[in-house]
Amino acid sequence: IPSIYILTYVLITVSDDLVKDCLSVLYNCCICMEGVTKSLASRDDFVMFLFTLMSNKKTFLQTATLIEDILGVRKEMIQLEGIPNLPSLVQSFNQQQLANFCRILSVTITEPDLGNDDKHTLLAKNAQQKTNLCPSHSEVNQVALLNIPGFIERLCKLATRKVSEASGASSLLLELQDWYTLLDNALVLDALMQMATEDAEQKSPDESSLVTSPLRHSLPQSMKIVHEIMYKVEVLYVLCVLLIGRQRNQVHRMLAEFKLIPGLNNLFDKLIWRKQTSTHVLHGQNQNCDCSPEISFKIQFLRLLQSFSDHHENKYLLLNAQELNELSAISLKANIPEVEALVNTDRNLICDGKKGLLTRLLSVMKKEPAESSFRFWQARAVESFLRGSTSYADQVFLLKRGLLEHILFCIIDSGCKSRDVLQSYFDLLGELMKFNIDSFKRFNKYVNTEEKFQTFMTQINSSLVDSNMLVRCIILSLDRFEINRKVVLSECSLLSYMVRVENRLTILFRLVNIINVQTLTQENVSCLNTSLVVLMLARRRGKLSFYLNALREKEYTEKYPGCLLNNFHNLLRFWQRHYLNKDKDSTCLENSSCILFTYWKETVSVLLDSDRTSLCAIANFLEV
Repeated sequence: IPSIYILTYVLITVSDDLVKDCLSVLYNCCICMEGVTKSLASRDDFVMFLFTLMSNKKTFLQTATLIEDILGVRKEMIQLEGIPNLPSLVQSFNQQQLANFCRILSVTITEPDLGNDDKHTLLAKNAQQKTNLCPSHSEVNQVALLNIPGFIERLCKLATRKVSEASGASSLLLELQDWYTLLDNALVLDALMQMATEDAEQKSPDESSLVTSPLRHSLPQSMKIVHEIMYKVEVLYVLCVLLIGRQRNQVHRMLAEFKLIPGLNNLFDKLIWRKQTSTHVLHGQNQNCDCSPEISFKIQFLRLLQSFSDHHENKYLLLNAQELNELSAISLKANIPEVEALVNTDRNLICDGKKGLLTRLLSVMKKEPAESSFRFWQARAVESFLRGSTSYADQVFLLKRGLLEHILFCIIDSGCKSRDVLQSYFDLLGELMKFNIDSFKRFNKYVNTEEKFQTFMTQINSSLVDSNMLVRCIILSLDRFEINRKVVLSECSLLSYMVRVENRLTILFRLVNIINVQTLTQENVSCLNTSLVVLMLARRRGKLSFYLNALREKEYTEKYPGCLLNNFHNLLRFWQRHYLNKDKDSTCLENSSCILFTYWKETVSVLLDSDRTSLCAIANFLEV
């Protein structure tokens, strides 16, 4: 180890070629000698010094590779603000270097994976938030990047730049899969960048030098596409993380201004979804992906769309002018006002061409093979477009394109076994059907036999954690359709099923029984909120005590009196602490249910009333 420190010291005074050799020696030491990487990572001064070496184009690649390896083992996240002259360093990078630098940035702006399920419970997260009142290192780093002039604009240009089309390229596209199996992804990118860097030394330093260089034209077209795709993966990942950070609105404005969405729309057919990809495994939403570049690229693209649309007025940038006009026409025909976000959409920033990005996504979604895990990400991306305050025009826009029938096919007829994929389709179906009588009628038209209906209900009942958002949608919609109750029930078997009190009670019992305070997570807390929706609607009709008494009777039937209601009482006390936190944004509960949040709070207070004589208090039904 001391000899390695001497080697690092030598880096300051030697020539570029020797620096490259020293960096290669250090990198190999990190790979071959246990503890070297951690030892180097613990020296902040050395890590900061490595960043200064990135300003030299001749040593950039070796330095970036070593930094990436070192940051991967650091216990504490590096602070970007501590890098000497960070803005000027980043501005000195050409586009290829900036893309590679994004691989390093991804480590510095992403919250570390705690790797322990207990740490992911809401109970643990709330406790952690109380102790960590200051912004996290990753949040500080995100702000540092956004303060670099031109940074987001350059990332948008990288993400939307087209692949150069060489003559005869179409016959070479089939080579792409072979490259995946023969070469390590990172090595492909690094090798290309190394060759490009060496070639660029003899050419113009302009950012387009790699595109126009003889070297690039000498490579197989499939390799050029791999290269293009691989750095786009890194860029899209960084943009996606920034989109879900605390500076989300600022990032949104910049991505809209620099026309990221129209640019991706223009890449869709030729690069993003140009052909079907081979079978692949499903990756979780926050899971690192080590699969082929094209699969990673598609997943990052879909994650970006999901983050971009989710509860944000800029979601209409995913449409073109004709599609925006179609939404306006739907509202006019239904005699309802256009949503404010649609009216305020800047048409200079929307998609161009015959189809918008959302419509293109729907087209490939319906063609996706049954076993493809892309279904999960596609459904999430489309669902995010519908999230927030329910828009009838948005729903009809998607209904006209056959989305509901496609979802039902996937749930009932496709033979899909993946719980993640099925959950994504249940959630999407819920957003598509909520408060929309046309959706329920179309459901009945597709689910036109008892066998299909039973298959559908089996899928719902097999995992209420996955399907509870759809159940909530059905219950809320049934309440909304109360005026036309007889007509509605005669036209939809799903509503007829849910109108039966015994069915709702069974669902309520199961929802409360499958969670407790210790196991609540961001994924299953929706079960608690769905159970609250059932009881809020019961309270509105003066039947809250009836439901509580039914739960008590169910306890006795199942031979564990007090267990269910005590658990529910504890869950509601946690709900108060969690959702009444002044920093907690609870508008999503109000928007998704169309029930004022004050009524949510009042109902919980009524249920938690300590007065044992209150017929609507859980305490009245507990054993003394």
